[in-house]
Amino acid sequence: MSLDQYFTLGRSGLRVSRLALGAMTFGENWGWGTAEQTARAMFDRYLEAGGNFIDTADMYTEGSSESMLGKFIEESGTRDRVVLATKFTYNAQPGNPNAGGNGRKNILRAVEGSLRRLRTDYIDLYLLHTWDRLTPAEEVVRTLDDLVRAGKIRYAGLSDIPAWYAARAQTFAEAHALAPLVNMQLEYSLAERNIELEYISLAQNLGLGITAWSPLAMGMLSGKYKPSQQGGEGDGRLAKVSSAPGFERFTERNWKIVAELEKVAQEAGQSMAAVALNWVATQPGVASVIIGATKLEQLDANLAALSFQLPAELRARLDAVSATEKPFPYYMFADIQQTRIHGGVAVGDKPAGYAPPLFVPKVEAREITAR
Repeated sequence: MSLDQYFTLGRSGLRVSRLALGAMTFGENWGWGTAEQTARAMFDRYLEAGGNFIDTADMYTEGSSESMLGKFIEESGTRDRVVLATKFTYNAQPGNPNAGGNGRKNILRAVEGSLRRLRTDYIDLYLLHTWDRLTPAEEVVRTLDDLVRAGKIRYAGLSDIPAWYAARAQTFAEAHALAPLVNMQLEYSLAERNIELEYISLAQNLGLGITAWSPLAMGMLSGKYKPSQQGGEGDGRLAKVSSAPGFERFTERNWKIVAELEKVAQEAGQSMAAVALNWVATQPGVASVIIGATKLEQLDANLAALSFQLPAELRARLDAVSATEKPFPYYMFADIQQTRIHGGVAVGDKPAGYAPPLFVPKVEAREITAR
């Protein structure tokens, strides 16, 4: 696979690269990131490699990410080629509750700001950034449908939401003939595999292509971090945020994954980062993997992640070391339970050709090669 091969995103006609360029690092407002000159070099290199899918958000580097991208796209004349994704949710005016969240008032405010900073009159993919625990899914879906009808966005999706919320939103859209959601953006890596419990099957059955963020576990799987008595040594964003709730990565389980990943990468003749990215990109339900970098050489290394096929025995070792325990009710669905449910009779899928599939089949069948 390479960047000039595209998957349709969910149950849509929108074709995106298997690796998306993440622009969260565009700008230095957060104390880490990259200056405009380096960001422009990475933008150009990504497009030269055949990529077309770029992800940002209105809150990334306090708006600098969107502003830089808008400038780069305008100067390069690539607006029609680029699939531009951005997100809303986070508050832009402290003290004003309606300048954040996922209510209609904030969505309509946020989209205008993003359009202005991105120097465009439409957004290809507009995403709810994070569940606010308040706004009904119906309100979000109705508002996103209004934006599609108004021509301000082409497609819509969700990021960092409970599975039940995504299912309710998509079902509501289908029941009322509203613009369907086509994407879920979720954290997924060898170190974070919880989406396999619900989200993968949800995406495959309801037509939502998954874009994976933090496929290197915030750099944990890049090779720059090694075990130490202090928990981890190295530099980068992870060292700055690892103490925040939910972002702990220096764990015993993760160090075991890092150790096995290093061995697998050596046997495969690839970098640790490339192997970790390749594993995510070739998992079921994943349409695209978001890669971020602060240096051009990091981006080049990540872009090589699709240039090889990981042998089955090496993949099995990564699967085993990163496997997660199945909580209730998922352990109830093991083969031994299914044997009792079906009376000891083998029950499987219908043979190929028995009937046309109700939904889009395996991701591999949706690959389109650009020439």
